[in-house]
Amino acid sequence: MTRTTGHLHLGVSLDGAGSHPAAWQEPDSDAGHLFDASRIVDLALIAERGTLDFVTLDDSFALQSPGTDRVRGRLDALLALARVAPLTNGIGLVPTVTTTHTEPFHISKNVATLDLVSAGRGGWRAQVSSTEVEATHFGRKPVATDSDLHAEAAEVIEVVRRLWDSWDDDAVIRDQATGRYIDRDRLHYVDFVGRFFKVRGPSITPRSPQAQPLVAIDADSDASIAVASSLADIAVIQALDAESARARRLELRRRAGDAGRDEDALFVLGTVDALFADGTASAAAQRARLDAIDTEPPARSTLDFVGTASDFAMLAEDWFRSGAVDGFIVRPARLPRDLLHLVDGVVPVLRERGVFRSFYGGNTLRDHFGLVRPANRFAAAR
Repeated sequence: MTRTTGHLHLGVSLDGAGSHPAAWQEPDSDAGHLFDASRIVDLALIAERGTLDFVTLDDSFALQSPGTDRVRGRLDALLALARVAPLTNGIGLVPTVTTTHTEPFHISKNVATLDLVSAGRGGWRAQVSSTEVEATHFGRKPVATDSDLHAEAAEVIEVVRRLWDSWDDDAVIRDQATGRYIDRDRLHYVDFVGRFFKVRGPSITPRSPQAQPLVAIDADSDASIAVASSLADIAVIQALDAESARARRLELRRRAGDAGRDEDALFVLGTVDALFADGTASAAAQRARLDAIDTEPPARSTLDFVGTASDFAMLAEDWFRSGAVDGFIVRPARLPRDLLHLVDGVVPVLRERGVFRSFYGGNTLRDHFGLVRPANRFAAAR
């Protein structure tokens, strides 16, 4: 077994004013500071107070859905979470970094740097770019099919993982007597040749604290399921009910086993939009008020929770214990309000019921998931 923990896992999205398009119009949304790093830091510190596994930020080369009544504009997710790193101590940091128009060498260096500056709390949510708008920003290639986009993403992940291993742990020797700072024999060419990339390596960044920061990918199509089951540490799924979530999780674990992996090395997290209030009727009324403001409510393809923190804790425990998911990425409808309900309302109930941690048992994101630090593939081959 590769896991050393058996509790439910919780990540939280810190995007914009919240997952509801009208959230920025809430009086406590602090809408004037959505692009201020200090706001993201404050939200991450709330999540850390609840000992959540990680925070995540979305990213894309395109603006959000059109409309003058919607939040539009983005910060670079990885750079924003790098700002969070030195001001937090336990929470994992998992930015979205797209693969379609980004070189794997850059991704390997940037995510490894995040892992270094956070002392081992970095991760990477890999995402493809599938729109004409994104393609025209670069002008290098046309939009591809989902199958090709994820075939390319698979190569990116494989190259990045090899580059993360291209320095031995002891490559930096700092031998003042001989004047040698680095042992060149402990750096390795990755010599990757694939359909989309040809990368020799090695990286220019030393091996990071986790060696292999955790990689997450949304598994919501046949092509993405194939990539997640063979290469990801975390598969993020969308499901409206526990039965469909359980079926997807079983499929992912089976395919991971078929790929020669330990099934328990792949974590499946459901996505949930969540609006909390002290009573069910109050939560429904608050949601109805937001829906009345938004002129084009989105079509729901994932779990949409509106209710009390206690009720959500019971739902989360049920999905977890029944094998539907290993945990959730929660998208608070309104920030910071629903994040505070998650930390101060949901988490205490989960702790009382024995399915969530009371403190961080380790220092790294891999520790939070009970995953051991992997050996270096190149050093082992020497």
